[in-house]
Amino acid sequence: MAKNKVALVQGNAVVGQSGGPTAVINQSLVGVVQGLVGNREIPKILGCRHGVKGIVEEKYVELNTIASDQLERIAQTPSSALGSSRDKPDAAYCGRIFDSFKKQNVRYFFYIGGNDSSDTCRIVNELAKSSNYELRCFHVPKTIDNDLMENDHTPGFASAAKFVAQAFMGDDLDNRSLPGVKINIIMGRHAGFLTAASMLGRRSETDGPHLIYVPEVSFDVDKFLTDVDATYKKLGRCVIAVSEGIHDDQKKPIAAKLAEMSGKQVERDSHGNVQLSGSGVLGDFLGDLIKSKLGIKRVRSDTFGYLQRSFVGCTSLVDAKEARMAGKKAAQLALTGNIDGSVAIQRVSDEPYRVAFKRVELSDVAGKTRVLDPSFIVNNNNISENFRTYLAPLVGKLPVVETL
Repeated sequence: MAKNKVALVQGNAVVGQSGGPTAVINQSLVGVVQGLVGNREIPKILGCRHGVKGIVEEKYVELNTIASDQLERIAQTPSSALGSSRDKPDAAYCGRIFDSFKKQNVRYFFYIGGNDSSDTCRIVNELAKSSNYELRCFHVPKTIDNDLMENDHTPGFASAAKFVAQAFMGDDLDNRSLPGVKINIIMGRHAGFLTAASMLGRRSETDGPHLIYVPEVSFDVDKFLTDVDATYKKLGRCVIAVSEGIHDDQKKPIAAKLAEMSGKQVERDSHGNVQLSGSGVLGDFLGDLIKSKLGIKRVRSDTFGYLQRSFVGCTSLVDAKEARMAGKKAAQLALTGNIDGSVAIQRVSDEPYRVAFKRVELSDVAGKTRVLDPSFIVNNNNISENFRTYLAPLVGKLPVVETL
């Protein structure tokens, strides 16, 4: 028998969603349910409300009794239908998880999420083994950051990328009408995939974004001002995409550095990290810097924030299909005797676009971060056209626009 495969054990399954919601995370949820329903060894499929928190609080909803038409509507609805959580269990927390699982006779655990969620799945899996509790754990990938190792891309990313690309298309048209400098702050603390997606709607070099800054390279304030000045003098305007996680060569977030320069305070989270998402501080600081140093009067900034995650009407068809398949693949792994693993989406070809769904070790994904290939980054302030080859098949067709 192949490694990590054993006979099926009879017991119920629990499915949870964790981390930031996405436009297609419910597709993965429905994929798991569809993959398991009707199997005699798994009589009940339970959804835990708000991730592992729902497990320890024993807040479950039975999923295999939900009508198929309702499941399809749930699948097509953005955000986490079961609710989400950012709890990271320690040994004591896992003990409470196992107590709940024992009461419910749970032997299969599916966790849909990103880096932290895959690590939670690994922790639960390892502590179950050390506690001699027979539990099969499977991680289903999800993150708009697109930063999971072993994956060509992750469910949720393409839909968020489509939103970003279309938002920049519209913003660039607006900027043409009323020229000035426009800064948009995009999610991504360590990986710049989503910010890089802003280039997808460009038709020529005069289209914005004209400058793109990602966290894979150090951000130099003086070079930034030089870049903006040169672009503004050449075009009479400048549209800029900036990752929320840009940092200096000492890995210090620029949001914190600019706050110190201005004497202002920045919001910090419970871990002491500078609050990036949901805050307009970085855009405000960069805008003030341009006004004071370059003397440009019309400077505006927006922080896309949570809008990128669950925007209705921007779902990529490829994203939705692959998210469903990732959930079904996790169920398939469980039903073919695998005891653990993470589902990975790996590209087979560009033309025609084709992917494969593979099982990889939880430890190969958990706690690790995938970043943009350096070949995609140009002059530390832009993204190459080669990135279009990678991204376009995932996003699909964008609206057609024209200018005079």
